[in-house]
Amino acid sequence: MLATQIRQKDSIFYFGGYQASDLLERVRFISRYFDEDGEIPAEKIASKDDIARFIARIERTDGAFQRTLSRAKVHQLKNFYETAVSQPPIPGTVLLFTHEKLRFQSAGPGGFGHLSEPDSKFLIIDGQHRLAALRFYLDEHPEEADSISVPCMIFDGRSEDFAAEMFVIINSTPTRINKSHLVDLYERVSWAAPDRKFASRLVASLYSEADSPLRYRINRLGGRSLKDKWILQAELFNELYRWVKRDWRRIQAAGGGVRGADRYYATVRDFLKAAERVWGDGWNNANHMITRPVTLKALIRVCADLARDDAEPEDGRLARWQARLAPWGDLLADFRSQGFYERFPAKGEVERVSRVHRELLRAAKITPTSPP
Repeated sequence: MLATQIRQKDSIFYFGGYQASDLLERVRFISRYFDEDGEIPAEKIASKDDIARFIARIERTDGAFQRTLSRAKVHQLKNFYETAVSQPPIPGTVLLFTHEKLRFQSAGPGGFGHLSEPDSKFLIIDGQHRLAALRFYLDEHPEEADSISVPCMIFDGRSEDFAAEMFVIINSTPTRINKSHLVDLYERVSWAAPDRKFASRLVASLYSEADSPLRYRINRLGGRSLKDKWILQAELFNELYRWVKRDWRRIQAAGGGVRGADRYYATVRDFLKAAERVWGDGWNNANHMITRPVTLKALIRVCADLARDDAEPEDGRLARWQARLAPWGDLLADFRSQGFYERFPAKGEVERVSRVHRELLRAAKITPTSPP
């Protein structure tokens, strides 16, 4: 195909155009799409195709890609293709990826030349809905297949992590991927700061470890759906990251890494277990607010305050902290769901978390490490 080679810093990629019918034969849909009278089935994904599985998992579980929304979005795009005459139906590029290294033969100055085709189908990094709508549109209007050319950006010969990173950059807005799901990506993308990666490991451990009081209770990408969720992954991440960022120099001095994350996980685990024992029947009780986001976020802040001076020794810490938090048992009535917002008045969630944090510190006689 004819294409233009584009260089940006250390990156080389290509811009070109495919006739609509030709392009649709060269791409694979890894999610299922619906129209009024038909569907595009998702192609089978190989077990080793990590990036395709990764994108498909997001599109099948994230709120922005639910089946009903996909159906509506595809229908709207198809309707636009039908009504657009002077307007170009697809003015923006779709982004395609192949792990194969394509051959480019320059035909002169300006980066113009001939680009080889991959042996396998392209993965669509951005533009699946547009191409799905185009497929349905051409099913009804096959005579227009030759009148529509689709602009494409083609990325070749890169690692799957590159494709994952590109997908995240494109989709990391509130209208695309839910922010909770982005926490899963910090370990996959090269630009994620070390302290964010550290905090994401804590979230992952709190979700998956068998001894975690929050196991499967965190609303995250691809998580188990059989248990009620208590808190969004993004909200929990924000509180843990607040703590990690404050202690980052100390964490780095201790070596950081997986071992450091394991130590912090054990600290949060013991604290939440102590809180669970103190709250008794109020823990995971629909009539109380203890395992609701507003209180859980305040609990993480208290944990950070308490751990600053009393995390060591680890031996006996759970019993020691249970004794420290024992006065919270007298607050159980204050954390009933009924009247909770009147007992903790605030202008919004941020202010209410701070109020709950202050009250929990006061009752347990814990000194804050910073103004709560």
